This record gives sequence, C-alpha cells and structure tokens, in this order.
Amino acid sequence: MSTPRPSILIARAVFPEVEHQLRQHFEVESTPPGVFWSAAQLAEKLQGKAGVMTTGGERIDPALLAACPQLKIAANIAVGYNNFDLPAMTAAGVLGTNTPDVLTETTADFGFALLMATARRVTESEHFLRAGQWKEWSLDLFAGAEVHGSTLGILGMGRIGQAIARRGAHGFGMNVIYHNRSRLDPDKEAACKARYVGKDELFEQADHVVLVLPYTPAAHHTVGAAEIARMKPTATLINIARGGIVDENALVAALREQRIAAAGLDVFEGEPAVNPALLTVPNVVLTPHIASATIPTRMAMAQLAADNLIAFLTEGKALTPLNPQVLGR
Repeated sequence: MSTPRPSILIARAVFPEVEHQLRQHFEVESTPPGVFWSAAQLAEKLQGKAGVMTTGGERIDPALLAACPQLKIAANIAVGYNNFDLPAMTAAGVLGTNTPDVLTETTADFGFALLMATARRVTESEHFLRAGQWKEWSLDLFAGAEVHGSTLGILGMGRIGQAIARRGAHGFGMNVIYHNRSRLDPDKEAACKARYVGKDELFEQADHVVLVLPYTPAAHHTVGAAEIARMKPTATLINIARGGIVDENALVAALREQRIAAAGLDVFEGEPAVNPALLTVPNVVLTPHIASATIPTRMAMAQLAADNLIAFLTEGKALTPLNPQVLGR
C-alpha cells in the first residue's frame, strides 16, 4: 500500500508551471488570483497540511502554529521573512525558508531606477504633462538633483545594498558611503568602492539615501523625524526595504515642508493599504512593492520556494533554510 502524498497549500496564486511541478509531488490546494486569506482563513486552509508556500503577507505566528499542528514547512516567496515568527516556528519544529540571491540584481536595478525617478522628478513631471499643464518650456522646469557624481548613502549593506553600491560607484561615479550592523570585509568595500560611516554621518552627508536593511521589531521606524532632520534639504530618501523602517508621518511632514527634496517608496507600513497622507504630497514616487517584479526573477523566486518544499517534504533537506536546527528532527 503506497504512502499518502503530503498535502500543501499555495497561499497566493503562483505561475502555472510552478503549481504543476508541485502537483507531481503533493496534494495541492491552490489559491485563486486576487484572493488573500485572513489569519483565521489561513489557519482553516492549513488544517491537515504539511507545507505552505507563502508571501510576505501570510503570518506564521504562535496562534497559527497552535492551530495547525501538522504543518512542517513554510516556504516564503521573498528574501525577507518578517512575516515569520522564527523562534516560535523552531519551537514547533516548523522549517522556514526564503529566496535569497535570485532577486538581488533585479531588486538593485529597481532601487536605482526609483532613485533616479525620484531625483529627476519623473512622476511629478508626468502628472504635470498628463494634466495638460505644460504650456511652455522654462530653464528650471522640474529641475531636480544630480545623480552622477553625487553622494550615495546606503543603510543596510547586504547583497542588494552592495549591488546598488556597485551601480552607483561604477556606473555613475558616485561617492558611496554606507552604514551596516557590521562593517564589510575590505575586499567587499573595494568592490563596491564604498566607505563605512556612522549612521548620523550617513544621513548628514548623503545626497541620496537608500534603505535596504531587513525589518525586525528593533528596526521599526529606524528612519524617523530625527534622522530625516539630519538630511540635506536637497536630498532624497529611497525605501525598497520594508515599510515599517520609515515613520511615514514624519516623512510626509518633511516632504510637505520641503525639508528634504523628495522620496521614493516601494514599500509601505500596513501595505497594501497606503498612508493617505502620502497621496497628498507631489514630491514622492510611489510604487506597489515591485522591486523584484520581472518575470524571470519572480519565476526564480517561486521556483526556489517550490524546490524547498519538495526537498524538505520528500528528503528532509532544504536549499535555503532560515532555522536549519529544525532539519533532522
């Protein structure tokens, strides 16, 4: 008599090719496009499931773990995993995995694109044009900030931060400074042409500040009124990390009062809900969490999450475990 196949839930719609591959190994319950499960609905859907493919929107916390004792793995389609309570998962014997590396270069591309769009006032000028307000050319029409030769400050110097640094230093001749929990090895600093500085110095010196640090409760509102007050009035702030890193109300006040020039945000506290005040200031570029959104990269992310599910539930292994102490239990 054959052993029953494990059951898994795909908590957010994925590419058909990835779902087809998972169906070769598991009994799969998928989620229709556009559907988002509440915490209670997710717990109900996970009854009897050994695995779940998640995105950053599905919380795996003590309440869910207690309600779903058969759960063995949660595979996140993201490099960040602030939706996972890793200590609780480890205590419950549930593996967490993420998708590092496969999105580094694509996310860095977008981070730099957002920086340039913000510095050069692309969104403001497009709205102006679409509204039929462009009647004549003038010397200072939407004059923005320089990118080439300016000072790029990066807060959070992991893989993506380093990739942004390389683009700035090698592609645009930028002076790159960074702050991180720990200083990079000299060879990595040299590859990025980056100089380590204190956090305060970074905010004071940078013409463009890019946030790429992971979100943790300790990092909540790392950038608030005090940090923004240190920035140059001509500076821009770019966030491709997590929304909770920035105090959005403090940012709105600074933008409205033109205490900094502009901001570019791909992530928001409480997303997909967006702070309504952000929609009232013209000098901010807003995008809906799309930094890794190319077809090849999003496919690679979903594929890595699927590979983690398959490896763990069929062989007890994992490619990118977040709490490897669970392996072998």
